[in-house]
Amino acid sequence: MPELPEVETVRKGLSKRLLDFQIENLEVCRERAIASPGGSKVFIKMMRGASIGEWHRRGKYLIAKLYRRLPSQTNKTTSRDSCDASAGYWGVHLRMTGQFQWIEEASNPCPHTRVRFWNKEGKELRFVDTRSFAEMWWVSPKEKIENIITGLKNLGPEPFSPEFNAKYLLKKLQGKKRSIKSALLDQSIVAGAGNIYSDECLFLSGINPKKESGLLTEVELQSICSNLIEVLRISIGKGGTTFSDFRDLEGINGNYGGQAWVYRRTKKSCRKCGAIIQREKLSGRSTHWCPECQA
Repeated sequence: MPELPEVETVRKGLSKRLLDFQIENLEVCRERAIASPGGSKVFIKMMRGASIGEWHRRGKYLIAKLYRRLPSQTNKTTSRDSCDASAGYWGVHLRMTGQFQWIEEASNPCPHTRVRFWNKEGKELRFVDTRSFAEMWWVSPKEKIENIITGLKNLGPEPFSPEFNAKYLLKKLQGKKRSIKSALLDQSIVAGAGNIYSDECLFLSGINPKKESGLLTEVELQSICSNLIEVLRISIGKGGTTFSDFRDLEGINGNYGGQAWVYRRTKKSCRKCGAIIQREKLSGRSTHWCPECQA
């Protein structure tokens, strides 16, 4: 599943390609891709004619502001806020295999195409999802976003936010017997982190992923915070990680995977000490660690 760096990479690509992209037409190829009230019928009706504004990321969710150009406003020097009406919001969660594709010239969609968007010039934004778990929402400008995209209500702080720190984790994990790996996968504790970057940050912190989260000291938790932020920052700079399905908007792989410390390096030598990297399932997820560096 794409994690924070991959979703942030997609956000950047969408922001670059789609700013002021006006949706001339759209097609929903699979009904279950639309999760907002009214399904595809309302989604198509409300998205058609809307222009796409600024994109934001919250955890693993992508949210775009939508607007409509008011016909009475023709002065191009007028600011957007004064000449455009809000058309609501467009929310997207990529889940496991969702990806956007930018199509310059008309072509037949693949069988996994779920939603298609065209502008007046015939350029297409295509959404493809092999596993069909990804979801989209249209949110009315009169509605609170989290009332429609309900998963937003349960998200913890962003890793890059001031709220994510050792004192916060110490309080959140106090008395907990769950493993620290399991805790880092919990989106209500920290938004956006997942399997890849929790493994990587625990390695850099020298902490065994199976250790009870409630037993960690404030110093250890500060190390986790610092290293999670650092590994996410590096991966964002590399365009995320690609081991299977992830591609950015232009179809390019992320480059972080080639320099991963432990993730997907089972039975290979540790880059620091030479010990053999171990793998075990924790909370249903494959977990990788060095038995020496993370003893």
